[in-house]
Amino acid sequence: MTDVTSPSGDSSDRPSRWRRFSAAARRAVSLPAQGLDYLYHTGQAYRHFTLPILNGAIGDQLAARQDARAIQMSFRQLGADVAVADLHLPGPPRTTVVFLHGLMGDELIWQAGSPADVPRYGPLLQREAGVRCLYVRYNSGLHISQNGQLLAGLLTELLHQHPQDVGELVLVGHSMGGLVIRSAGYYGTHTPTGTPAEWVSRLRSVFLLGVPNDGSFLEQNSHLTSVMLRKINVAPTRFLSKAMDQRSNGIKDLRHAFLVDADWQNPHADDLLMPPRTVVPPLPGVRYHVLVGSLLKTATSALHHYFGDGLVGAGSAVGRVFGDPALPPEAQVQTRVFAQQSHAGLLSNPEVYQYLREHL
Repeated sequence: MTDVTSPSGDSSDRPSRWRRFSAAARRAVSLPAQGLDYLYHTGQAYRHFTLPILNGAIGDQLAARQDARAIQMSFRQLGADVAVADLHLPGPPRTTVVFLHGLMGDELIWQAGSPADVPRYGPLLQREAGVRCLYVRYNSGLHISQNGQLLAGLLTELLHQHPQDVGELVLVGHSMGGLVIRSAGYYGTHTPTGTPAEWVSRLRSVFLLGVPNDGSFLEQNSHLTSVMLRKINVAPTRFLSKAMDQRSNGIKDLRHAFLVDADWQNPHADDLLMPPRTVVPPLPGVRYHVLVGSLLKTATSALHHYFGDGLVGAGSAVGRVFGDPALPPEAQVQTRVFAQQSHAGLLSNPEVYQYLREHL
């Protein structure tokens, strides 16, 4: 005897299966398009990073051959370089906050990002704290000391061109940007005339966010790897070592946080242990806020000290200079650790913003 499916069961089952198949087919067909759409929109949102990334990687080489793609240090307004004399600084004299990005970054990290609802410090501070915010873009592939001298010159010109518009001066730097600020402080006080630059006397506060004040463990490990490959001295390892050594001078300076020309010019600059390094102390009369990120919940372990926010160790972020218990009484240093916070997260964290807002 042959089993026969009833007409009612057949008619109710067949469309259900067909609908499921059709829906699955539509999803399968749309996935590549959705993926391409996602990649396109992501690329559009972050396309401004293309040039800064290139400069961070080989910016020193671009500058040496006067390549048009080499970024020139400049203030930025409305997405373009602006000459200091042409800066639009409306209103009465106000506290002026100058932001500096890190390696391979640009000024937009302080202004906007994805998702759109995360706090961005520049616009918020300008709206809620009544300060004026300026943003600097620079070639992060150059030596830190070169950018420090350029920043010192830029701030000198700012005070020269807009003496009545700039009140007290505040500098905020993330990662390498903090080292550039410290280097600028060194050159702002070590002038040819022996007299500190005018902008140094206007400087009230410096905020250092995730700054490798004692160097980057990532660059230290890269240098060690390159040296070991070179010592093996066979064709493949020599090739790899040579390729690794093509990274920019800015990246190499992160190894030990070289802030002064004499450090990287020293013949022992590439020594694995204790290379010569100029001590750059805090500027007198300036309050320093050392903001440290930690991937961990607690700030007491060796992992926190070494890995910190994932890119900068907490020990390096505090640094021997700012963590020295024998700092002179006039030194003004305040340290704050933000738990469960990544290196990039320091740029868009409500607690970090609140700290900035309260201490401006």
